[in-house]
Amino acid sequence: MTIKPLDYSAASHPGLTRSNNEDCFLSKPEQGLWLVADGMGGHEAGEVASALVRDTIERNTRNNPHLSLLDAIQQAHLSIINSAKQGIGVPGMGSTVVALKSQDQRYQIAWVGDSRAYLWTPSREGGRLEQLSTDHSYVQMLVESGAIRAEDAEFHPEKNIITQCLGMQELAQVKVDHLENQWQENQWVLLCSDGLTDEVNDKTIAQILCDASDCVAAVDQLMHAALTNGGRDNITLQIIESPLRPADQGNGLWQFVPHLTGNLKRDAWIFGASLVSLLGLLVYVVLT
Repeated sequence: MTIKPLDYSAASHPGLTRSNNEDCFLSKPEQGLWLVADGMGGHEAGEVASALVRDTIERNTRNNPHLSLLDAIQQAHLSIINSAKQGIGVPGMGSTVVALKSQDQRYQIAWVGDSRAYLWTPSREGGRLEQLSTDHSYVQMLVESGAIRAEDAEFHPEKNIITQCLGMQELAQVKVDHLENQWQENQWVLLCSDGLTDEVNDKTIAQILCDASDCVAAVDQLMHAALTNGGRDNITLQIIESPLRPADQGNGLWQFVPHLTGNLKRDAWIFGASLVSLLGLLVYVVLT
């Protein structure tokens, strides 16, 4: 088993019914940091709020590598509130966030709101999809209280009502839920806004991840499924691959693959195709 640079793929789409995109995402493999934020507030305020979350967390964790993900999210909460007071955006704007911080063989996930994190673990039988995050939503409260069954939550008319978000003026601090875990071989973490999970159920997500050849194909297919099923909201998702891969005879060659696109497999294909083309050209020159 070897530890390799983390591959990832990300995509965002305004959907089919909205003219603007209040979602945003951050992919910083050099910092081991990825996030998805879903803004709200109307009149483009949601775009401002989610961008503030992205920029505040990226800047503060870059300037202070020892800053915890939880503290960075709290700072993003205050940044939205203070920005609204200064006339940036509007009062009442807010954003969800789900973030992944990976270091060596361990990772931490933290979230506020109903943007989700899933863990995909492949197996010989296909694989297992596990929802890591728990929605901060009214419907989730109903499930936990026993008022409704978990399987009914997906179809509840008030499933999109959240109980807290970053920028909520009534809260001096938000409750940042989090978990820490150790990477296993070939696992993927999926971060997404509710624009994906409102259109694509967990069973379909699992089937797409099972069938996908790599994380790029998986992201493309998940986005396609969300749009095909209606695309009624902004849709944003990222898949981050485990750094742990089974040992094989070609492991030593990975160090020679240049970093071009942020996806190691795609970089290897580009690099390999370039070498084959170069070899073909040399053969042509020699023979002619």
